[in-house]
Amino acid sequence: MRRKKVLLVDKDGRDQAKISKFLLESGFRVSTAGDGLSAFEEIVGDHHDLVIAELDLPQLNGLDLLKRIKGVKSSLPVILISANARVGDAVTAMKLGAHDFLSKPLTYKMLGLITSHLNHSENGAGEGRQEERFTIITKNSEMNRLLKEAGEIANSQASIFIQGESGTGKELFARYIHRKSGRKDRPFVAVNCAALPETLLESELFGHEKGAFTGAITRKKGKFEIANHGTILLDEISEMDFQLQSKLLRVLQEREIDRVGGVGPITVDVRVIATTNRDIEIQMEEGKFREDLYYRLNVIPIHLPPLRERRDDISLLANYFIEKYNRLDERDVKGLTKEAEDALSQMPWKGNVRELENVIERAILMCKGDHIEEEGLLMKGKAKKQDDPGHLFMPTVPLKEMEKKAIFQALDHTNGNRTHAAEILGISVRTLRNKMNDYRKTMESL
Repeated sequence: MRRKKVLLVDKDGRDQAKISKFLLESGFRVSTAGDGLSAFEEIVGDHHDLVIAELDLPQLNGLDLLKRIKGVKSSLPVILISANARVGDAVTAMKLGAHDFLSKPLTYKMLGLITSHLNHSENGAGEGRQEERFTIITKNSEMNRLLKEAGEIANSQASIFIQGESGTGKELFARYIHRKSGRKDRPFVAVNCAALPETLLESELFGHEKGAFTGAITRKKGKFEIANHGTILLDEISEMDFQLQSKLLRVLQEREIDRVGGVGPITVDVRVIATTNRDIEIQMEEGKFREDLYYRLNVIPIHLPPLRERRDDISLLANYFIEKYNRLDERDVKGLTKEAEDALSQMPWKGNVRELENVIERAILMCKGDHIEEEGLLMKGKAKKQDDPGHLFMPTVPLKEMEKKAIFQALDHTNGNRTHAAEILGISVRTLRNKMNDYRKTMESL
């Protein structure tokens, strides 16, 4: 049986030693940190069953650490401790999701209650929520074939390249492979290569030494180090700078990384899964993606079908999302009317499963009765035949204005999330960022 692991975060060395000794003698594994930032890095990079954190911590206090933890691992229980806590601190902590708030010094009776709770709780509910969050819902034969294939290759060390349109579930597939592998109890670290500027991506991937560049005030581990013995997902790898691709190729070949400003290589054991929503063959022909890197990544290729090619899943997914958002938004919608279901099945779904989920979430919030009506889907009519001359589109405004309007509508639809907006528009985050900068400069010059 796996021994449960506790992360103890306390700047007071004596208190840390005392609590650690009790936990170790009680049969638990213990890791420690002396500040909030180090603790958060430890949490992102490894599995823990409980966090015990001091309220007054350097760099990142206990309440801010709690917020960050709940943002990435909502089911992980956190107990805050303090010698000088106010009632308001305790109330705030509980509202933020703390499991408990205890006064220091911790007595042996308090520690006994903590260990008793750990021994009797299997984190079932939390693990269930995590499983549900990363569940792949399908009855489609091609998707089930791919899932079977993914399970069969999960334990290999080979790199995997998952290709598919935005919203088809590439990250879900990557997580599925990780959970089926022998690395499932090790870190799964996802890096969105499109969301980070080129100047920061190298440091983010490989880490940096203190003083390596302006602003590098401490040593920082990169994602490859954090993912050591686990899996790293390089999401939208086709957006990676060409020069950085050569450094990644060396990592894949030598299983070593070099921190920015470092003096020597660091050996890493990481399973690499890469994804792209672009046609990688075209990217290589245009000189935007290295062929040697492609062949190194594409040891096991997986191509995910778009939702329009798995229409037998649309109704299944829609009902799954109805149940999900009924629970999250405290609604009681029974389902879809026949007309609404037919309308969903006729849509082209350019945004795939992510777009379908957004449509259902919005429909749940706006539904006035027991069932979602076709009008409640807020779609601009059913799909029209592409070659129907009766529906020929004639623009009435300049194309640049149409482009600008489409970008702002996408940002509005995603509540300002640039990554999701770019996916809906079918462009890179970098392109979207450049467009937004152009619009801002235009406004400033007026």
